[in-house]
Amino acid sequence: MPQYLVAIHHPENYDPSLEGEAMMRDIDALNEEMAAAGARFFAGGLESADKAKSLRKQSGGKVVVTDGPYIESKEHIGGFWILEAADMDEALAWGSKAVVACRAPVEVRAFLGYS
Repeated sequence: MPQYLVAIHHPENYDPSLEGEAMMRDIDALNEEMAAAGARFFAGGLESADKAKSLRKQSGGKVVVTDGPYIESKEHIGGFWILEAADMDEALAWGSKAVVACRAPVEVRAFLGYS
């Protein structure tokens, strides 16, 4: 079955301590609904972007590790689901529920070979 990434976007100054109990209940309910439907393959939250490490290959094959995300941006992925869905429309339906539960913008993308 095709797999889709449903990524939650947070602003660069996102404060997870502001996530209330209602939001956490909504996310837990969505996770349970996804699991019951057989759609959820994997889900995970990510630490803040300022804790990320970026790796870049330099000339001569040396790899340099730097602090922070690879791309300078006003938003970063805060968490994600990998879902198995029949098609993009089904994945977008789950993404719509994620927008409501997470109270944040969501991006939905098919994995290569599945679109």
